[in-house]
Amino acid sequence: MADVPDLPALDVLLPADAPTRLLAPRADEAELIGLFATDPATGVHVRANMVSTVDGAATGATRVSGSINGPADLRVFRVLRALADVVLVGAGTVRAERYTPLDVPAELRAARAALGRRDALELAVVTASGELPGSLLDTDRPPLVLTTASAASLGTLRARLGDDRVIVADGGTPGAVDPRAVVAALADRGLVHVLAEGGPTLLAQLVDADLVDELCLTWSPQLVGGPAGRIAHLPTWFAPARALTLSHLLHADGVLLGRWQVARLGA
Repeated sequence: MADVPDLPALDVLLPADAPTRLLAPRADEAELIGLFATDPATGVHVRANMVSTVDGAATGATRVSGSINGPADLRVFRVLRALADVVLVGAGTVRAERYTPLDVPAELRAARAALGRRDALELAVVTASGELPGSLLDTDRPPLVLTTASAASLGTLRARLGDDRVIVADGGTPGAVDPRAVVAALADRGLVHVLAEGGPTLLAQLVDADLVDELCLTWSPQLVGGPAGRIAHLPTWFAPARALTLSHLLHADGVLLGRWQVARLGA
């Protein structure tokens, strides 16, 4: 399989006993897919993928993550999406990052199929208000929308997308989407490999609800200062703080890419 020249090779820094020390870019990304592929014995697997600067900012001055990522992050990003059944995102991130319907690169589809994933990669958007850009809704592949029964635009969403694309995921807090109901609704549709791409509030809610199995975090070698938030944001501390176990650490051009297993409270 031919190399992909515009993406960097990745050094495998950890684990120390990894069979391969250098992951050269390949069109089919067989080695990288093998490194990240998961097959949970039961239930849903929720993997979060985020990027941060060295000084802890989840975005640069433009307030989007695209200002702090790069080619090394893109290599892993493409593979993680290829391994997912569904990408789960908060509405604020959808608007800020201008999400569109998702496609898996053609060269990664065979590996995706071999792992039993569906041809189509779903996009699921969490929104308490139900307000989403028409540029995303008015496509031939609209997202799944997870919202509340009290959302003012619930009826409009159902008329626009169809009842099967709009899911009420209420919880104990009036007017708020329940992350447990979100993940359960996705599982009911057979979407068990969930890739959460943010934003920080949604990630924090998923962690707080004890739903996240692993975190993939890219450290961008930048200092940006400013008022940018961190990758997880809630007004309260996690209680208790979640312990992480490092599975592997990759490197390219000063960029570090870590994969951490999250200790589940219910495990």
